[in-house]
Amino acid sequence: MASSSTFNRWLRPEVYPLFASVGVAVGICAMQLVRNISTNPEVRVTKENRAAGILENFEEGEKYSQHSLRKFVRNKPSQIMPSINKFFSEPNI
Repeated sequence: MASSSTFNRWLRPEVYPLFASVGVAVGICAMQLVRNISTNPEVRVTKENRAAGILENFEEGEKYSQHSLRKFVRNKPSQIMPSINKFFSEPNI
């Protein structure tokens, strides 16, 4: 009986946005974990790679840190809505 009331309590339409937001957050965390394990030059999973010690591989580190999203937003303004901010912050002469 307890599992039935728990099921009815949490599977309501009002709770769906909570499940969606938690699901998106878990997905982002999983994506970052996979990205770090697979492409980070400082993470070595296999024993052979760990035995190599500290590598001076600056090109691979630069490629990892300057990914495509960072290159896309590099020259963009750091505002969410720059036209609205400009409208409200600059006086009309």
